[in-house]
Amino acid sequence: MKKLLLLVAAVALLIKFDVIRSPFTTAPDDSRTYNAEVVLYATAWCGYCKKTRSLLAEHGIPYVEYDIEKSSEGLVQYKALNGSGIPLLVVNGDVIRGYNPKQILASASK
Repeated sequence: MKKLLLLVAAVALLIKFDVIRSPFTTAPDDSRTYNAEVVLYATAWCGYCKKTRSLLAEHGIPYVEYDIEKSSEGLVQYKALNGSGIPLLVVNGDVIRGYNPKQILASASK
């Protein structure tokens, strides 16, 4: 009976392993504040554009978005940046092509 209880406990731990935090790992630094100027060129149907919006929202980074299919001004700016894919971002003057969370956050913290 003892072995069965140990087996059940082990299985329960494995199932909830992602919830259990090790005392030797540190939590990510969420105290960083971003004071960035961000312009996002995107479309409504793009999955990576949606991920980019979520990333910016998650980190509290304000941004201006142009839907390049609906905004003629946005499309002109997008073409001036040699846009050839979406999402395309301008973060503190850095042009970022595609969904690249590390680069977006690094540029936003400048």
